[in-house]
Amino acid sequence: MSDWTAGYVADIGYTYGYYAELNPVQAQLALLNQGLVCPQIGAACELGFGQGLSANIHAAAGPARWHGADFNPSQAGFAQELAAASGSGAALYDDAFADFANRPDLPDFDYICLHGIWSWISDENRQVIVDFVRKKLKVGGVLYISYNTLPGWAAFAPMRHLMTEHADVLGSEGRGIVSRIDGAIDFAEKLLASNPLFSRANPQVGERLKQLKAHNRHYLAHEYFNRDWHPMHFATMAKWLEGAKVQYAGSAHYLDHIDAVNLTAEQQAFLKEIPDAMFRETTRDFMVNQQFRRDYWVKGARRLNALEQAEALRAQRVVLASPRADVSLKVKGAVGEANMSEAIYAPILDLMADHKIRTLGQIEQGVKGVGLAQVTQAAMVLASSGHLALAQDESVIGKVRKQTDRLNAHLCNKARGGNDIGFLASPVAGGGFAVNRFQQLFLLSASQHRKQPAEWAKHAWQILGAQGQKLVKDGKALETAEENLAELSAQAQTFADKNLPILKALQIA
Repeated sequence: MSDWTAGYVADIGYTYGYYAELNPVQAQLALLNQGLVCPQIGAACELGFGQGLSANIHAAAGPARWHGADFNPSQAGFAQELAAASGSGAALYDDAFADFANRPDLPDFDYICLHGIWSWISDENRQVIVDFVRKKLKVGGVLYISYNTLPGWAAFAPMRHLMTEHADVLGSEGRGIVSRIDGAIDFAEKLLASNPLFSRANPQVGERLKQLKAHNRHYLAHEYFNRDWHPMHFATMAKWLEGAKVQYAGSAHYLDHIDAVNLTAEQQAFLKEIPDAMFRETTRDFMVNQQFRRDYWVKGARRLNALEQAEALRAQRVVLASPRADVSLKVKGAVGEANMSEAIYAPILDLMADHKIRTLGQIEQGVKGVGLAQVTQAAMVLASSGHLALAQDESVIGKVRKQTDRLNAHLCNKARGGNDIGFLASPVAGGGFAVNRFQQLFLLSASQHRKQPAEWAKHAWQILGAQGQKLVKDGKALETAEENLAELSAQAQTFADKNLPILKALQIA
C-alpha cells in the first residue's frame, strides 16, 4: 500500500451514501431545542467527503458556499463531476487534511463537518483537524462530528482487531480488499463456532458479526479495515476538542433529545443527580451502550432566553415527507419500541397530510390542545424517522432550485447505468431525499414528456433490457420481458400515486 494512504483503505471506493446529519438545516432545530443560537451559514466545509454526494447535495440545495477535502483522487474526481453538473461552485479538493488546512484560498467557516472520519485516522491527523477548527471556524460557528464510541464498541473491538490482523497476515494482497474481508469474516465465524471463552463472555459478538456480514463490502473496508480505528469515549473527545475552543451543544440525532424513549425513569433520575453536564453525557452513554455519536459543537455557544427560543421554534418550517397512511405511531429508542400519543400525533399528521409547508407555530395554532413543546417534540421524533423534513425559506428555495434541478437531472441520467446513488437533492429541505433507481428512471421519463406511468415503465424497461438487466421480486429474478414490464408498471403506478406528490412538495419533481 502506498504511503499517501496513511494506512487508510484506498484500493476500493467508499459507498455513495448520503448523510442527513451533515445538512446545516438539521442543525437549526437541534440547537434551538437546546436553547442555543444557530448561526446563518454562508460558508461550509466537509472534511473527508468520500464520494462527495452529501457535500454536493448540500452545496446545490442550500445557500452556503461549500469547500471540502478527500485525499482519494478518484473520489474527489467524482465529487468535482457532480459540482460541475449542478453549477453550485463547490470547491472540492483531493488534499490530505494537512495540505487542505494550509490552503491560502479558504474562507473562515460558519459550519465544519466530518462524518465518521475521526475514528479512522491517526492522532497526528486528529490534531490537524483540531487546529483547523480552531483557526477556521468562526465565532458562533458549528462543528458537526460523528465517531465510533465507547462503551458500545468495547465488546466487538477485539474481534475487529483479529479480523484486521487476519486480512493483513493471512489475506493475499494481490486478491484485493474484498477477498481479504470475506476471508476474515469466514475465519471469525469458524472461530466463534469453536465456542471460545471470549464469545461466551461476550454473547452479543456473534450477532454483531452476523450483522457485519450483511453489509456492503465497500462500507466494511472503510469502516473496519483501516490501520487506524479508534472508538472513543465522549469525555476523551471533549478533551481533544478543548484546543478547538468549542463547546458541546447536543446530538444531531434528534431522537437522542427525547429521554422518554432512551432512558428509564430511574436512569433519568440518576442522571439529574450529576451536576457536571459533560460527565452526565459520558454516563448516559453507558446507559444506552452508545456505539456511534453524532454531535454538534459550537465555538462560543450563546443561549436564547425563553421568549427568543419560543419565537424561533414557532418560525421553524416543516413539511410531511411521507404519505400520511405510511407513518407508524411507533418509535424505537434505546429502551425499546414505544407508542407515540395518538391524541398528539394523529391531528398533527392529519393537518400536514397535504404536504404543504407550515411553521411549528401554525401547527400549534391548527391543532387544539397541543402546546409548542409537544409540537416541537413531535417534529423531532417524526424528522428522526424521515417522515418530516425541515424546510428552508422561500427565498432560498427559489435561489437554489436551478442547481438542484441540474444535479438531479445528472443523477437520474446516471441511474440508467446503475443503482449506486439512491438520493436526489431537495431545494425545500436543503438536503437529500431517498429516491431509488427505478424512481429516478421514472422521473427521467417524465422529464422527457412521457406523462403516464405505463410510458415510464416501458421506457425504464427499454433501458434495463438493453443492458441484460432484470428485476428481482421476492428474492427471484423475473425472467421474461412481460414479467419485468408488469412489475415496473406496478411500481410506476405506485410511484405516481404515493411518491410523486411528495417529490413535488419537496420540489425534486
